[in-house]
Amino acid sequence: MSIRTGKEFVESLRDGRTVFVNGERLNDVTEYPPFRGTVATLASLYDLQHERRGELTYPSPKTGVPVSASFMLAETIEAAEFRARAEEIRADHTLGLMGRLPDFCNAMLTDFMAARAVLGVREARYAENLARYYEECRDRDWCLTHTLVDPQIDRSKGPAEQPDPFAALRLVRETDAGLVVRGAKMLSTLAPFANELWVGPFYPRRAGEEPYALCFALPMDTPGLKFICREAYDHGRSTFDRPLSSRYDEEDALAVFDDVLVPWERVFINGDIEIFNRVLARTPGYAMLQGTIRGMVKLRFLAGLALHIAEAIGRGDLLHVQAQIGELVANAELVSGLVRAATQEVTWGTTRGTPHRSLAATLWVLIPQAQMRAAEVIRQLSGSGLIMTPSENDFANPEIAGYLEKYLCGKNVSARDRVQLFKLAWDMVGEPFGSRQLQYEWFYSGDPYFTRTRFYRSPVTIEFKAMVDRILKRDRN
Repeated sequence: MSIRTGKEFVESLRDGRTVFVNGERLNDVTEYPPFRGTVATLASLYDLQHERRGELTYPSPKTGVPVSASFMLAETIEAAEFRARAEEIRADHTLGLMGRLPDFCNAMLTDFMAARAVLGVREARYAENLARYYEECRDRDWCLTHTLVDPQIDRSKGPAEQPDPFAALRLVRETDAGLVVRGAKMLSTLAPFANELWVGPFYPRRAGEEPYALCFALPMDTPGLKFICREAYDHGRSTFDRPLSSRYDEEDALAVFDDVLVPWERVFINGDIEIFNRVLARTPGYAMLQGTIRGMVKLRFLAGLALHIAEAIGRGDLLHVQAQIGELVANAELVSGLVRAATQEVTWGTTRGTPHRSLAATLWVLIPQAQMRAAEVIRQLSGSGLIMTPSENDFANPEIAGYLEKYLCGKNVSARDRVQLFKLAWDMVGEPFGSRQLQYEWFYSGDPYFTRTRFYRSPVTIEFKAMVDRILKRDRN
């Protein structure tokens, strides 16, 4: 097989999967009205691979046919730069607003492919399973999602200490056919629109939690696997009124496993705490690079939105406004430079097995802070303009359209264009879609305090302290 078309992607979602949303079990996720815009957006990404094949694909090492560049094992800087450019093109297609583009899990799986030797330390079959699965996903152009986090029940206790030890996904028993698992995982972003579900390591496991130390993959229509989605944000408003919600709501879901059978060939970690906790540290960082590229594109979009708002209301000449927006532009440019440096980091990680921490610092700390700041600046610049936004139907009513054009126009901008701009801004920072974006980005890599403590414990802190020690010792002399 080769890269799929958008039509083929849409057809692949009609597989009888068990998806619930708003109290309803869906017969066909592609026909559910609140999902149609997102399905169309994802389909356009698959068509884009055909339109720009030379930039977005490379020959499969196994078959020679074109496959997505997001599966490329980049062992040279040139290869890393190629895959980074491809990811930028696809992120730009969605303005950086879809955190779980197919690119992300493709990159994550490629990370595991590069680190598969860790999976096979004690049993070679797990590394072999991973290699075979990676090739299947790459050559069949599957869309993957993942689910990583235990349900948020009582975070003061581990999964085995909860009132129900099967609340979090865990092993029930081993059989000749595979593992039987039960419990739940979250947050399965993109679940209604993916072909495969990856269950893998995220937070470390402790001794005694071996039944929870699992890594495997399943088709979305696996018997006993159910997805309960949050409320959809697309409520049927036009692209004028909700330009983002109507296109980019990638959905999130609780994944429920009711005694699900995982075939042995789909198992990659089974109860090994050491491997479970170690494997992520041995990956090159393809998923982090993809996340950083998407974050860069989103920062550019947010800066562009702030620029348009300032110009539309005649505030672009004010020094403090220029300073605020200049900060957003500078943040986007800073991340752009870090992305260029990161291509060297993932190349180094591919050949030596460990990534640099600067890429993680960019994704876990810098980008979330910059995005929160951008949303704040957009709110401050917009003022009441975010609130006074009549609908597209109001402009279509000749009885009031003249008033709207007279009183809601901007500086060299028609009322309709000005309102459309502020509708976009409101969808980005005020509507459920925008609020979810802020929450999602802040917790993109887990608890932000937890991620920051990783840098506190980093070996590099010894070097930083040694600089102070040098000057203190000089003073004593």
